[in-house]
Amino acid sequence: MHDALFQPISLGAIEAKNRILMAPLTRGRSDPGSVPNAMIAEYYRQRSDAGLIISEATGISVEGLGWPAAPGAWNDAQTEGWKLTTDAVHKAGGKIVMQLWHMGRLVHPDFLGGEAPVSASATTAPDHAHTPTGRKPFEPAREATKADIVRIIGDYAAAAQRAKDAGFDGVQLHGANGYLIDQFLRAKTNLRTDEYGGSVENRTRLLREVLEALIGVWGAGRVSVRLSPNGETQGCDDPDPASLFGAAAKVCQELKLGFVELRQPGPDGTFGATDVPKQDALIRSIYTGPLVLNSDYTAAQAAADVAAGRCDAVSFGRPYISNPDLATRIQRGAEWAPNVNVPQSWYLPGAAGYIDYPALESAAA
Repeated sequence: MHDALFQPISLGAIEAKNRILMAPLTRGRSDPGSVPNAMIAEYYRQRSDAGLIISEATGISVEGLGWPAAPGAWNDAQTEGWKLTTDAVHKAGGKIVMQLWHMGRLVHPDFLGGEAPVSASATTAPDHAHTPTGRKPFEPAREATKADIVRIIGDYAAAAQRAKDAGFDGVQLHGANGYLIDQFLRAKTNLRTDEYGGSVENRTRLLREVLEALIGVWGAGRVSVRLSPNGETQGCDDPDPASLFGAAAKVCQELKLGFVELRQPGPDGTFGATDVPKQDALIRSIYTGPLVLNSDYTAAQAAADVAAGRCDAVSFGRPYISNPDLATRIQRGAEWAPNVNVPQSWYLPGAAGYIDYPALESAAA
């Protein structure tokens, strides 16, 4: 069933066995010090039937990571911990890229020894942060200096090298959902008057410079980006998303990225409004490489969009939580297991709601 999803595809230099990707999903199971562990390796191993796994968002630095027990990629212990995951996925016949994350103003000062987080401009995110001691209101960010920007680009490059050292198949830049890159992209959060603010070309400058740094480590064919060209997301918004994301797509085209993934508004979208125009057709008219959509898809909807040429592959997020063999279930036309204890178990420590979901054969038995 759904044959369109089970044709191999070249995602840049990455050869994927099918067109079902596992979308990045923060799960909060790392050891102290943001070190990935054997349980994380088992989680990804179980889900290796995806054509490509995009790892959970991974902090490029202490400054950029503001989520309890999320993994990092800035020291040797983290690199060694990630080797458990890449080895397990590769032995299971899968492929995996690391998603590189700087949260910008969404890092609470509790993660930074009381220091203010850094962002495009001195703004404050709405709502609350998840901290080791509970939910707390976000606090004002400081505007990144030119020296900060140079340092942050260096942190991205260093994390990309650690991803290579750990055995990943490539990297994805997290440019979506209101995090640092998105904060620079959108006019509501980028109030700068220098070469990183103002015009859409200026607001996409950091996106371009970070991607160039990643390409310097990996080559363009193993670098991708996730964008969320929709409405407001975690306080990030823009009055002219078509112009902005058209400019972002031009960057991706000029740099010949391996693929672009879009987090689009869906009927039950976690981020952003669901009633805003979707920008995938615009982006597809500018960026000619593989386009991956992520939008609360059913198997039938995903197959139809790939068959119609709207996209080249589809990434599934929450269904992969409770269906470790989701691609197999789709291929066989099997029912999907419901997300039991979700969202309660999304971010809790331990194996429950993480690696204890049975595969299809075990469930049938």
